[in-house]
Amino acid sequence: MTRAAERSQTTVGGTTVTYLPDGEGWMDASVIFPASAPDGWAPYAAFVDAAGRMPVSIGSFLIRTGGRVILVDLGLGVVDYEVPGVASFTAGRLVDSLAGEGLAPGDVDTVVFTHLHHDHVGWTSDVAPDPGFPEGAAVGGLVFPNARHLVAEAEWRYWADKGVFPGPDRRAVLEPLAGRIGFVGDGDEIAPGVRVLATPGHTPGHISLVVADPEGADPRRLIVLGDVMHCQVQVTESRWSFVWDFDPDQALRTREQVLEELQDPDTVLAGGHFADHVFGRVLPPAARRLWADGRLLG
Repeated sequence: MTRAAERSQTTVGGTTVTYLPDGEGWMDASVIFPASAPDGWAPYAAFVDAAGRMPVSIGSFLIRTGGRVILVDLGLGVVDYEVPGVASFTAGRLVDSLAGEGLAPGDVDTVVFTHLHHDHVGWTSDVAPDPGFPEGAAVGGLVFPNARHLVAEAEWRYWADKGVFPGPDRRAVLEPLAGRIGFVGDGDEIAPGVRVLATPGHTPGHISLVVADPEGADPRRLIVLGDVMHCQVQVTESRWSFVWDFDPDQALRTREQVLEELQDPDTVLAGGHFADHVFGRVLPPAARRLWADGRLLG
């Protein structure tokens, strides 16, 4: 049985990419992947428990390159709640995970949001935006006060007049970011060797990041997926759309395009929601595509 992932790290040239755990979710697998019902999980029994729930890792990717300190997504924050019939969530470790790398929130110079769902924005402000966030609760400043906060413009515009679950809470996320948020688009360079890849579908402005060696000595690259995929099973079952995909057809097209790129042997995948191992490779299909976790990276 798989579990939520713990800290792990890989390198691309002189750039390090570290997965920092914040918490975990337990989701009803047949609810979050409707196409998997009623018995599509039978070949993937290791990914679900006896109740049919699957573990989901929740955290952030720390990218350190050329003196830069970048966080990709901000987890859930300090929360413990349930979405009845769908999932439960517990989290709150991200700042401690960052401290384990010798860093404080003030050391982070850039925050990149792949998208603005609740489980990617939890440490935006000092209040974690769970569904029970009480009316009238006070919200202070940004957790990462010195950082540029970046997102695709289409993502920001879509949620700006909503601010409801599963998107970003207005008071805990959108209002603290107002006036501080910056926009990035496909191909933009965030830092040396770190570029934006537009991957819409899960949300209107979803992005991923491609990390390469800025010196060009290491031929490998790493793709931080965001929510292009939520589970390793989607490497094989790519037509299984996630229940909260904004545009399932576009999400499928994006997933297939990314999976084609991931079959390059020099490309490493970083799946932030993947259980057990967030880093790995996609093996080209013999009969079908397969996932190889980080223990096999070599």
